[in-house]
Amino acid sequence: MRISIDNIIIKWLWKRIHHYDHEKYWSMRQCVVLPTNKKSKFIKLWYLYKIKKMDAFNNSSFGTDLNQGALFHTPPDLPHGPNGIIVGHDCIIGKNVRIHQQVTIAAGNVVIGDNVLIGAGAKILPNVTIGNNVKIGANCVVVENIPDDTTVVLQKPRVIQNKK
Repeated sequence: MRISIDNIIIKWLWKRIHHYDHEKYWSMRQCVVLPTNKKSKFIKLWYLYKIKKMDAFNNSSFGTDLNQGALFHTPPDLPHGPNGIIVGHDCIIGKNVRIHQQVTIAAGNVVIGDNVLIGAGAKILPNVTIGNNVKIGANCVVVENIPDDTTVVLQKPRVIQNKK
């Protein structure tokens, strides 16, 4: 018998082992970071506590704080879970963004567009804007703005594809 992640028992077990439930995490995070959310402060603090426990177990942080934090237009796709992902508090992340393990997105006015793929171990430094439909290769260190429809590779980014 082949074990599939689609199996409800396997999903439940995976969530318990990794201390991370994607839907629950992002639902709680939405409640915590939005100052307009009407939940009580006690509930928000409880959710923040649970989020920080999940973050600590996975050595990650998605820039979450009470009534503030990084802005995610939609929850990111995390194919390897939140393993080692760090996102600064003032970052803006677009829709349909896929973030692989061990990625660091530094605090300091980082804006990431829609449909972006960020490879494992990539580092995005402060004051960088990444356009839409960009692919950032594994272990890239992004220090300058990246235009739309571009693929970036190597530790110092070098544009190898620009669809215009």
